[in-house]
Amino acid sequence: MQYLSTRSDRPLAGEIAVPGDKSLSHRAVLFAAMAEGTSRLAAVLDSEDVRASIAAVRALGANVDITAAGDRGLELTVTGWGAEGPRTPDVPIDCGNSGTTARLLLGILAGWASEVTLVGDESLSKRPMGRVTDPLARMGASFESPTGTLPVTLRGGGLKGIDYVTPVASAQVKSAILLAGVQASGRTTVREPASSRDHTELLLPAFGVPVGRDSAARAAWVDGPATVRASDITVPGDPSSAAFIVVAGLLVPGSRITVSGVGLNPTRIAYLDVLDRMGADIRIQPTEAAGAEPTGTVHVGYTPELRAVVVRAAEVPALVDEIPVLALLATQAAGETRFEDVGELRVKESDRLAAVIEALTLLGASARAEGDTLVVQGPSELRGTGLDSHGDHRLAMTWALAGLAADGPVTVSGFEAVDVSYPSFSADLAALSANS
Repeated sequence: MQYLSTRSDRPLAGEIAVPGDKSLSHRAVLFAAMAEGTSRLAAVLDSEDVRASIAAVRALGANVDITAAGDRGLELTVTGWGAEGPRTPDVPIDCGNSGTTARLLLGILAGWASEVTLVGDESLSKRPMGRVTDPLARMGASFESPTGTLPVTLRGGGLKGIDYVTPVASAQVKSAILLAGVQASGRTTVREPASSRDHTELLLPAFGVPVGRDSAARAAWVDGPATVRASDITVPGDPSSAAFIVVAGLLVPGSRITVSGVGLNPTRIAYLDVLDRMGADIRIQPTEAAGAEPTGTVHVGYTPELRAVVVRAAEVPALVDEIPVLALLATQAAGETRFEDVGELRVKESDRLAAVIEALTLLGASARAEGDTLVVQGPSELRGTGLDSHGDHRLAMTWALAGLAADGPVTVSGFEAVDVSYPSFSADLAALSANS
């Protein structure tokens, strides 16, 4: 599917609520499937990735009923497998394009004496799984994966807690180990070189599993075995999806946009700190919490003069998904913007580092890699061109925004990738344009 994006001839204006947080939607579904009892989940993101998690837990024995589906996402009732454990499926579990589904399931299933094979689509089958299977094997699970990628066959059960230092800061890796620790004997501790997203640490206690934390040491732990109990959860808006609406407002002259009901977890909104340093007109208004997650409203106004910044390596884990759209915005900032130590982009849904440099160059901007550092020089006049999403939802949305500021049409091939996280993205952009 191709998407045609053209320079906006009017400001973007209005208030919008982005879809439910993808990371939290996955975790709510997966944790409810592990639990004793029935959980009620609201505002769950209706996307291909989350549907992959729903299909996976159904195949493993959880009962999932979709009681409503609408603009605010899915409403689900989930009766988990609890103390009986997941059933052994007759066929491999298909995780689609979802790395979160695959990696967190490896942790969840590692504690049970069953054999399960996980598979994924072509893109997911290129992503590394050894960073998860290696620590889980130290706990006592066994794996067959000749290439270190999917497909992976897991044989679990009889886990013992470990104290593990991750080589990279990754919420998926940390979560997989902690979830394995729920069924393990003794304490399981994960230590990271930098702080990653902490949704698992915040949400597990809502399901009855205490999580210890030492923020200074960047450590989290669980004591197992522990009982997961049903919980009712409402998912806040996804801050990563909000980032694209916010940047749209910064690209189109005269725009003023309000994004309401968005998650404001500090491990997810580092991109707003970067935008503030760039001089962007951004205002954050906290509101009520959704479960353990802080939420609020983000107000953004077009800012004609942005300045270049340096994004340090320590910041990257908290904004790695927003780097493509921040790199696009950096083409409009005065000076050299540097994103340090972003090699993790090479193993996302696509090689995002190479894809960003290729696309920004086609748009007429100056972008290059210095080792694992992405360098963007601005300001640049963007020109119309054809761009490829490479099947990556973040890239598809980023290149759609490029057309709003380019001097000619930008066509985005493979735009259907947005269905992974933000199916209503193009409709929401059109609504904001119509409001001016």
